[in-house]
Amino acid sequence: MKYERFEDLPVWQAASNLAVRVFTMGDRTALRSHRSLRDQVERAALSVSNNIAEGFERGTTNELLTFLYIARGSSGEVRSMLCVMDRMAAFSDLKSEISDLRSLAESISRQLRGWAQHLQDTPIRGQRHVTYKSRQIDQARRDRNEFLRELQEISGKPG
Repeated sequence: MKYERFEDLPVWQAASNLAVRVFTMGDRTALRSHRSLRDQVERAALSVSNNIAEGFERGTTNELLTFLYIARGSSGEVRSMLCVMDRMAAFSDLKSEISDLRSLAESISRQLRGWAQHLQDTPIRGQRHVTYKSRQIDQARRDRNEFLRELQEISGKPG
């Protein structure tokens, strides 16, 4: 499936959900008294969705890859802070929520890794590099492949 907007990407939606849930958790009393930790985990959580969006909008595969890896790093940063919080007595009442957020951040990281691996294996350079001529060549290639497929069906020979 081809996505036209970053808001439609399942990984961006999950990352956005992560940020909202981290900000919601930040409103709790236990985290309010640890301002620097709260600020850092909120910034890192927001960075995940922001970097996915920025990479998507850049227009080249290489730039998208760069921002996907930055987003993945931010997801790791969120997980790291959640691991530390899980070990602190001050956050014992948030154990379940911390665990859920760690799982979500881990899932996002896996999705980003999979997307990045897919992009590394593709010859597509990105939307910014698409020209009228490259669109024509691509359409001619699709037309040729469709024609060959129809020929094979007519001849009864497997492809």
